[in-house]
Amino acid sequence: MTSFWTGQRIRLRGIEPDDWAAFMRIAVDEERLGDLLQPPRPAESYRVWAQEQAAAANKGDCFQLVVEAVETGEVIGAVGSHHADPHAGWFEYGVSIGAGHRRKGYAAEAAVLLMRFMFAERRYHKCQARIFAGNEASLAFQRRLGFVEEGRLRDQVFFAGRHHDLVMMGLLVDEFDRMHSLRNP
Repeated sequence: MTSFWTGQRIRLRGIEPDDWAAFMRIAVDEERLGDLLQPPRPAESYRVWAQEQAAAANKGDCFQLVVEAVETGEVIGAVGSHHADPHAGWFEYGVSIGAGHRRKGYAAEAAVLLMRFMFAERRYHKCQARIFAGNEASLAFQRRLGFVEEGRLRDQVFFAGRHHDLVMMGLLVDEFDRMHSLRNP
């Protein structure tokens, strides 16, 4: 049996100190998408962050993992659970894939592996995602995974000089199981 964390083309793994440069590239790619605008960070801050992440203790069900291409071992992105409420049974996730690797199925494979773990092993009932209303590609991606729009927070986020709506999407465990199966194939 292969690892639970390995899919057809990607592997999820913990962050290592040497991953800092890949995370710096991914951050630049995210900014180019227009969804995030942060002050520039020096390379040293990424080095320190990666070292801290590699040495950090597990924070329960909130974690970030590297998305690595199985064929090349290259770091192509990250996926993680950013908020989790075990009592209510929901968690929120996010996925980022570097510009040269988008639209190749890596994000979907990473998201399914993460959600399968959270639903089947951690027994969560619902996964949530927040997407900027103008990000049609991300909205379509979530819909392909089975997410449905549950609400819209009007003028919730300010960036690029104006306020933007935030779309709340959700996927229930039984909906996930029908589309992707809770069992690792």
